[in-house]
Amino acid sequence: MKFQLPVFACLLLSLPGPACALVIDLSGTPARVRAANPSLKAARLAIDEAKGRLLGAGKLENPVFSFEHQGESGLSPGSTGLALDQTFPLTKRLKLEKQLSSQMVRAAELEVRDAERQLIAEAQALVVKLIAIDQQRALRGRQATVAKELADFARERSAKGELSPLDAAQALVDSQRALLAGKTLETERVTILGEARRLLGVGADETIQVSGSLPPLFVPVGESWQRRPDFQASLLKEEAAKTDVEIARSKKWEDASAGIFGAREHEGIPGRGEDHSGYAGFRFSIPLPLRKRNEGEVAEKSASAERAALESEALASAITNEAETAREEMSAHAQLAAEMRQTLLPAIREQSGRLEQAYKNGEADLLSVLRAREQQLELEAAVLDSSRDFHLARIRYEAAIGLHAPAGSGK
Repeated sequence: MKFQLPVFACLLLSLPGPACALVIDLSGTPARVRAANPSLKAARLAIDEAKGRLLGAGKLENPVFSFEHQGESGLSPGSTGLALDQTFPLTKRLKLEKQLSSQMVRAAELEVRDAERQLIAEAQALVVKLIAIDQQRALRGRQATVAKELADFARERSAKGELSPLDAAQALVDSQRALLAGKTLETERVTILGEARRLLGVGADETIQVSGSLPPLFVPVGESWQRRPDFQASLLKEEAAKTDVEIARSKKWEDASAGIFGAREHEGIPGRGEDHSGYAGFRFSIPLPLRKRNEGEVAEKSASAERAALESEALASAITNEAETAREEMSAHAQLAAEMRQTLLPAIREQSGRLEQAYKNGEADLLSVLRAREQQLELEAAVLDSSRDFHLARIRYEAAIGLHAPAGSGK
């Protein structure tokens, strides 16, 4: 059996030290959410509840056994009677109730899958932000190093009287500002990690390490979104609403009742002893729908079925717009990032390098160097932001088409 190093290290529980960290990457986020998110664990119990209701659906009511005993009196003989009665529907109501309960089980499964879809998208968005923040921190770190080198150079030139002390002080301020920007990103990272712990089922005393990098910017072709669980659930609600209408119509005829009964009588006759007699029979009753025909419930369920159909249409339109908007955002961010990487960034890097060399040669002022460096930093940060925003749009697109909602109950 093979272990990854972090997993193997966590097995050494007897060794002192800090708690082991959860190492997560973008591709492993869906599996982690399904396995460890606490709200999903609770949601899956709704499937068991629906299955429990299915066990009792579509069955006849329990038969009724009755016993009667009457003592002999001067007016009537004594008797002992037994009866067994059973109610049953005259329509296919029980079959429809079983069908509706089965649909409710499927609906519960789809609800869990839709919850997975949303939580996975939310967790992946946080992982993308964490990766982007780490990239921004690395960028700020490189900029801080370069700024420190320039500040050291300015301080040496100032000590020799070759440069104004104000320029040296300005270079030092620029170096400190780069360090402060990195600390600001660390604060933002702490906030996002706190939210990620909740979604990934990680305790407050545990740590999360994000590994890997953001994949290349690739805009996928349009894919089918009909597998999205909430859309499938809306179609199922249509079916269930129609079943509910049939059940309401079947209730026009209330349950009939059939039974058997028997009794034995005894009566004492003076001079003749005790006389015994008995009887047995069969009875059957049908409630007639002359006054109560369940029209109100039929009208109510019919309106619900019509509403369910309209909600499915509205959801289909919303999903289409959501997916298409996300694809357009992906295309825009990918195009912007490519333009900045291939055209603007090389040009500004070259210009910044020339100004720094000119400054060292005494041919340019420090303000021009700092301005060029700030422009380069802003552009490099903008490239990272475009990449981050692309992947956030990609996650919204994948959530819109239900990519991370595989078939099955989700258990």
